[in-house]
Amino acid sequence: MCGIIGYTGYNYAQNILLEGLSQLEYRGYDSAGIALLTKDNQISVHKCTGRVASLIDLCSLDEVDSCCGVGHTRWATHGGVTKQNAHPHTCGKVSLIHNGIIENYYEIIEEYHLADKLVSETDTEVVAALLDTLYESDPIVAIKETVSKLNGSFAFCIMFTDQPGLIYSIRNVSPLVAALAKSGSYIASDLTALIPYSKEYFIVPEYHIITLSKTDITIQDLNGKFILPEILTVNWDIEAAMKNGYPHFMLKEIFEQPDAIHKTIAPRIKNMLPDFTDDSIPNSLFLNCTKLSIVACGTAMHAGMVAKTMIEPLLRVPVTVSIASEFRYEEPLIDKNTLVITVSQSGETIDTLEALRLAKRLHGRTISIVNVKGSSIARESDYVLYTHAGPEIAVASTKAYTVQLAALYLLGCKAALVNDCYSVTQANQFIKNLIDVTDNVKLLLEHTELIQSVAKYLTGATDAFFIGRGLDYTLSLEGALKLKEISYIHAEAYAAGELKHGTIALISEGTPVVALATQTKVYSKVISNIREVKARGAYVILLSCDESITDSSICNLHIPLPKTDDLFTVFESAVVLQLIAYYTSANKGLDVDKPRNLAKSVTVE
Repeated sequence: MCGIIGYTGYNYAQNILLEGLSQLEYRGYDSAGIALLTKDNQISVHKCTGRVASLIDLCSLDEVDSCCGVGHTRWATHGGVTKQNAHPHTCGKVSLIHNGIIENYYEIIEEYHLADKLVSETDTEVVAALLDTLYESDPIVAIKETVSKLNGSFAFCIMFTDQPGLIYSIRNVSPLVAALAKSGSYIASDLTALIPYSKEYFIVPEYHIITLSKTDITIQDLNGKFILPEILTVNWDIEAAMKNGYPHFMLKEIFEQPDAIHKTIAPRIKNMLPDFTDDSIPNSLFLNCTKLSIVACGTAMHAGMVAKTMIEPLLRVPVTVSIASEFRYEEPLIDKNTLVITVSQSGETIDTLEALRLAKRLHGRTISIVNVKGSSIARESDYVLYTHAGPEIAVASTKAYTVQLAALYLLGCKAALVNDCYSVTQANQFIKNLIDVTDNVKLLLEHTELIQSVAKYLTGATDAFFIGRGLDYTLSLEGALKLKEISYIHAEAYAAGELKHGTIALISEGTPVVALATQTKVYSKVISNIREVKARGAYVILLSCDESITDSSICNLHIPLPKTDDLFTVFESAVVLQLIAYYTSANKGLDVDKPRNLAKSVTVE
């Protein structure tokens, strides 16, 4: 969840660290700090609560002459948001930053009598104190001994006062990437901090000790064996991680969706059929599957629910969707004939990663849908289907969601074709409809005035409800999540047919209800449900493909969608719901890209 940056080289480290933290702030922004190893072998620490901008102001008062340092943006886990709890943590000769959670920190305090050394409430400072206690003269030996005592997840960057110009790092689960450039060596929790300096990078392998100097990066395992990393190349540039004139990253990323969907599906379509040859995904993966299990968290899990509703009647096999954090503890029914699909934008979501590992132990077939090349989930899956959304900086996921849907739709079509549930003609039509999604979304994005008027009404609301049936219900879940996470309006989604079983008691005069009615076979049923809430004073915003609706007894505002096959309306509706949430948050003057208490990549349990 936290942002990490480290640099040692020929340039002033302070500016590089602060610029890197600005790029990483979406990973955590309760507090921020940097530690610099000075030329007289002292560690200079600056840290504060709040945003990186406050740290930049603080550092401007004391520019330190150093070419080696580490920086951190924190998302609080252990201990409140205070300056003492902010990273880096320094103890004796050690200065350390950390992403993750150490589960046995209290036992370590007791065993090594560290209480008197601690000034914070964090598990991280305990590691710094332990490392300083075990450190004699060899950093590698001390790091090995320290991590052998730890239970939990971690990504550490460490400096020692008697090791000038060197940064040491080791990780378990929590992500780190590193790059060597002419200007020096870089390490970070996210590629966005490295892109200005190098297009080539590598994933730091778990339980390997990385030593960064100004001219080299070495990697050795815990047995002392040195290895060479697999060098990867970034396929996007720094401009993709900039706002480019948009007021917020979220709005920019909403408008990038047609291109992101196209880039995700186009390489996998040949002769108007789904083709995964370039992904090395064989047809046999989809044969003899008696069950599909989709595992994900948050928005990615909502994409999985859409896929279940689409795939299950198509293949006529059970499809389950599990919250990853629950999957590990449910004793899931997985065997060799179960296809397990894990979905994660970052490829580092800890609960999803652990669920994947469990599925493999249970001998399930695994394929993952991720956006980040070389990420942990991608590396550990049997097969991986990369989405091509580029960097997503806003905490609220938008384009990552729609490309996940596109990838899941491709998988569904391929499975149907391989298992003779679709003829070639039917698959051709499916792919045509999927290709048309990009144009339909572009059309919606050209006319947002009506959506903005919806947001104006929602701005003053304290509660909102989203209703729909079938695919529309699964999409309602995502619409409610988007609104609540960035506008702080309490929002809930309900299957429209369930309203009369209790929920309708919450409807009062003026209560906003966003109703989705895009599915032909249940359209009349949803309209009846809408009339029920309208009769009780609800302010109804209706999304449908019926351009003829003018009846005020049905809705207060109607947002017409481009006509398409029922299976594909989810893409259009998703964009509208994202824009409703965005404009509502912006109207309230909130920090759209960095909603309170949330961080982009959830790498702690």
